[in-house]
Amino acid sequence: MQPRTLDHVALWVADREPVAAFLERHLGAHVIDRQQNFTLMGPHARHGKLTLFDAEGPREQGHLLHVGLRVSDLERARAALPEGSGEVVEIGEGLSVTLVEAETEVEYDLDHVALRSADPDATAREYERYGFRPAGPRRVEVGGAFVEFHDGDPGRPERPLLNHLAVLVDSAQAHITAAEERGIEVESVVDAANTYATFLWGPERVRIEYVEHKPTFSLT
Repeated sequence: MQPRTLDHVALWVADREPVAAFLERHLGAHVIDRQQNFTLMGPHARHGKLTLFDAEGPREQGHLLHVGLRVSDLERARAALPEGSGEVVEIGEGLSVTLVEAETEVEYDLDHVALRSADPDATAREYERYGFRPAGPRRVEVGGAFVEFHDGDPGRPERPLLNHLAVLVDSAQAHITAAEERGIEVESVVDAANTYATFLWGPERVRIEYVEHKPTFSLT
């Protein structure tokens, strides 16, 4: 398995419009695609994004602690946040965002996703089976972005906030084959207008999407 980048983080939200408005106003995002049941947000379609899926609320945090966005000038980016914002900002529906200063090709690209885990060390090692590379204690890397694991019981929420993590790949079909060879459960396959993707059940039952951009992919 060879994922190229962390493509997006997908969330279940009861009311996506206020979250989308906050992302546009304060966190450098724009609406890349809006469909009947979801809104795709980010600085650019070919970089890290957030997908907001409609769902009944209220949502439970479960695995998701926060999402980290990468900026080249932290002071300037924090000045664009609402007055009084802390290091971690709750932007609605239980979704928390933090900013990380680092070299970046695109402002507000995905830097990391922080997840609760009952056994962070074992979970990080297990992610290596899914093509993620080790990046220090309790942390894995894909294309310069990270998934990090923190002590905590994610529980079994009936209405989780986290829908799935998605990584960009050259061939979704190749990852279906690789998953079957490794005994990893394939949850579903989705053939959409711009993408072809397979969803696998990851460690601790976090869904991971391996998404391939079709030659017709034209979102910006």
